[in-house]
Amino acid sequence: MQSSVLTYSRNVFLPLTDVCHNRCAYCIFREPVRDGCVMCEGEVTDILRKGASFGCTEALFTFGERPELEDGFIRHLKKTGYNSILEFCYAMSEKAIKIGLLPHTNAGILDYNELSHLKEVNASMGLMLETTADIPAHKNSPGKDPAVRISMIEDAGKLKIPFTTGLLLGIGETEKDREESLEVIEGIHRRYGHIQEVIIQNFCPKPNTPMEKWPALKTEEICNTIKLACEILSDEISIQIPPNLVDAKILIDCGVDDLGGVSPVTIDYVNPEHPWPAIDELKKIAGEKELKERLCIYQRFIDRGWYPSLLSDLIGQLNKDIHIRSTK
Repeated sequence: MQSSVLTYSRNVFLPLTDVCHNRCAYCIFREPVRDGCVMCEGEVTDILRKGASFGCTEALFTFGERPELEDGFIRHLKKTGYNSILEFCYAMSEKAIKIGLLPHTNAGILDYNELSHLKEVNASMGLMLETTADIPAHKNSPGKDPAVRISMIEDAGKLKIPFTTGLLLGIGETEKDREESLEVIEGIHRRYGHIQEVIIQNFCPKPNTPMEKWPALKTEEICNTIKLACEILSDEISIQIPPNLVDAKILIDCGVDDLGGVSPVTIDYVNPEHPWPAIDELKKIAGEKELKERLCIYQRFIDRGWYPSLLSDLIGQLNKDIHIRSTK
């Protein structure tokens, strides 16, 4: 049953590095190793503080997958005083907590022990499945092997990490592939119960990439996939669309529950040509639905205690802050 509520989170987007071992044919986020390829700690701190002053509740940490495998990256990383990107992410997550934001990390492929370690300082985590299909766009991207990504999503379930995943539409997969991808996600959730939301994200062609002339997906096809997700996924899983990449108002009635993280402070570094809608614009997108702010960890996982104990007071305070904002 379609919800009468449409949720969103206020976040800051912190790309700790854009160096990545994958070579996806559609990506402009990835950059080569160079001076300044790792965010400095002071810049992270400034963004976190600004986010807190704007009422943000989530610190979205992301970075290219396995950047240490790229020649020369470790030398640049060590200039920050850290020996690995995960060590840096852990420390910046601790900093976010002290400033008053809940960390949510999208780090690409992590093994069980790495997930377990980052769980200590994260309210939630995520990894886009993208597709279960073997497609040319991923031929130079070892981390996009569907089996590897499925395994990580399962590991997150074993560790009881509230988790976000999703599909990237229009990168060479078929409608049948989308159905299979959603069924795989649902199967994992039935075993572990940890999937908070599934993002239905449309690929946007980028200049100077091998797929720059690839046709953009039509709204009707995106809507059909959202409807398919409604049929396949458990009711408790929210279906999310990125409101800066599509005409979200048109798609709401297809079965959308959530608009994801929207930032009043930082841009979408993966799709920088598409600015976030202002918070006030989300009300127009919601239409007749009730627009409701949420944390990056959903309430049912808070109720189950699926978070590190050091986040308990912060989660309680941020929930109060959201309630106060909603009653103004």
